[in-house]
Amino acid sequence: MEFDKRIKYWLDISQYDLETAEVMLEGKRFLYVGFMCHQAIEKILKGYYVSIHGNNPSHTHNLTYLITQCGISVDLSNEYKDLIDTLDPLNVEARYPTHKEQLLKALSYERCQEIIDRTRELYRWIKERLLKK
Repeated sequence: MEFDKRIKYWLDISQYDLETAEVMLEGKRFLYVGFMCHQAIEKILKGYYVSIHGNNPSHTHNLTYLITQCGISVDLSNEYKDLIDTLDPLNVEARYPTHKEQLLKALSYERCQEIIDRTRELYRWIKERLLKK
């Protein structure tokens, strides 16, 4: 499938962000693991949005909103919905960490690896649907 340049841009940068999450994990920058996972899902959803609507979505970081706008929320498993609920607040907390110490206590290496693994699964799920378009 030949992608529109805008879709390719979103796919490339979302893959880069997913790889960056791994680098943050290895560097034990746990606060940014969740942030980069959020960014990876946000950006692939924006590519999906472009494939459906032909234009870029509004400036939003809300994954639930993006999934709804892409029309895939009804197909989302409860496991993926739980992941979205986990990732959405990590975007804001990484940028404006009002509870940084408390959040860091909840983010161990193992927990962050789990977040990356689950993000990778959701990423593939979205990408498979995008490739079928």
